[in-house]
Amino acid sequence: MSGIGKDRLGAAGDDVYAALMAAHEGLSLEDSARLNARLVLLLANAVGDRGVLDACMKAAKLDGPNKCSYIK
Repeated sequence: MSGIGKDRLGAAGDDVYAALMAAHEGLSLEDSARLNARLVLLLANAVGDRGVLDACMKAAKLDGPNKCSYIK
C-alpha cells in the first residue's frame, strides 16, 4: 500500500515521539509492553481499515526489530 511510512506529522512527529517516551517513563518492561499493546489496538481501531493495518504490520516486520526508518 502506498503511503505507508510517509511522514504525515511533520515537525509534530518529534512531539509525538516525546509524548510516547513520557508515557513509558517509570514503567516496568512488562507494563511498557502492555501500554504498547493497548496503544496498538486503539490505533488499529482508529485506522479501521484492515488493508492498511496489514500493510503497516508487514512494513514494521520488514524493518526488523533493531532498526526503524522513522526513528533517527
